[in-house]
Amino acid sequence: MAAVLAVAEARNGELRKVAFEAVAAARQAADASGGGEVHAMLFGAPGISARAEALGRFGADVVSVVEHEALGRYSPEVFAATVAERLRASDYRAAFFAASAEGRDLAPRVAAKLGASLASDVTDFQLQGDAVIARHPAYTGKVIVTLRLMGSPALLSLRPGSITPSEQPRTARVETMAPAMDPAAARVTVTELSAQISTRLDLGEASIIVSGGRGLRTAENFKLVEDLAAAIGNAAVGATRAVTDDGWRPATDQIGQTGRLVSPDLYIAVGISGAVQHLAGMRNAKTIVAINKDKDAPIFKIADYGIVGDLFEIVPRLTEEIRKVRQNQ
Repeated sequence: MAAVLAVAEARNGELRKVAFEAVAAARQAADASGGGEVHAMLFGAPGISARAEALGRFGADVVSVVEHEALGRYSPEVFAATVAERLRASDYRAAFFAASAEGRDLAPRVAAKLGASLASDVTDFQLQGDAVIARHPAYTGKVIVTLRLMGSPALLSLRPGSITPSEQPRTARVETMAPAMDPAAARVTVTELSAQISTRLDLGEASIIVSGGRGLRTAENFKLVEDLAAAIGNAAVGATRAVTDDGWRPATDQIGQTGRLVSPDLYIAVGISGAVQHLAGMRNAKTIVAINKDKDAPIFKIADYGIVGDLFEIVPRLTEEIRKVRQNQ
């Protein structure tokens, strides 16, 4: 039986949530094809091997660790050459990447080296005979495109949050693997990773997101959104493009076609009418709650639960009730 490969993403020596999602997807594909092995690849600086066994909890049978002092940050040429070499060396049915900033760069490079089919930003997939069927949103989420990938390996990059990792513990065999090329010979070197220093949850990692729109009227009123997120306790704060363009929130908070694409378990939209560009970034949330005074707002067409009313009355009361519930737990 053919194996399935997952590229596990790490940052600053720690596995990212999307790493477990890629492994979980690979496990699903392997089980659907008759129970083949799941092989994971993990890149990083010396010491990253300590994180390898964690991938076994989500279904990895083998974890190949590529450790090198020059691989603490993403190295496009080295990563692509090494993943492609691994895929050439064995009979893999499919390979899974995250459709993160790193994965969106890496997966096409690997596909080009192999001359293989690639489906990007995939939200759902299945194996069908010799083909892999992949689906992803297009035209700002207005349609779902179904792709049929023939040949092996089929490459898929997964939209973050589209796969919910479930533990299927295995004792993963950890092996070391040398880079396919000398990192010193790479033409492109990432010299610095610029990240906003924040104690807030990252939108891509959060299972709950509370977002605000122009219905909040002023930047100061965004505190209502922050208070609600704080009351929930494990929620990130997002915003629409109109809000970030007006300077109410930093650009890193923007969710939508030109911002972050998110798929949390719960998305609470406060004062957001539902422009198509914003919906493209969050419509794959598992549960959507909308709060808006306009009963005809487009956001209600995709919401699982809708509250029509004045957010300045509803949000403070909702926040207070959540605080009471949490205090009594």
